[in-house]
Amino acid sequence: MSQLLEQSYIQSEDLEILLKEREEGNVDFILVDVREQMEYDHGHIKGVDLLKPTSTFQMWGQSFLDEYKDKTVIFTCRTDSRSGQVQRVFQQNGMPKAINHGGGIVAYRGEVVQD
Repeated sequence: MSQLLEQSYIQSEDLEILLKEREEGNVDFILVDVREQMEYDHGHIKGVDLLKPTSTFQMWGQSFLDEYKDKTVIFTCRTDSRSGQVQRVFQQNGMPKAINHGGGIVAYRGEVVQD
């Protein structure tokens, strides 16, 4: 499974596998949803660790980079557009293990929860 975490782009099926593997203690990563609070509340992937809206990126981007620069981080959003933008910014600023979840929650068939 670790080879999935070496890619810069993963599909929803891969994310489902990785979340199960993480639950079993076999892999370590942080799953970050970059949608807005309202979108998140309507439904998010079970296993999301952080909600970091792109609309407030200027407020959290640098501190996030400082804290998680050496971690494996998977970014997700609605379709993969915003998460791809966030991923590219972090990759360009020295976060080599930033991964984009392709297709976003729209393509995700795993467990989704509502708050």
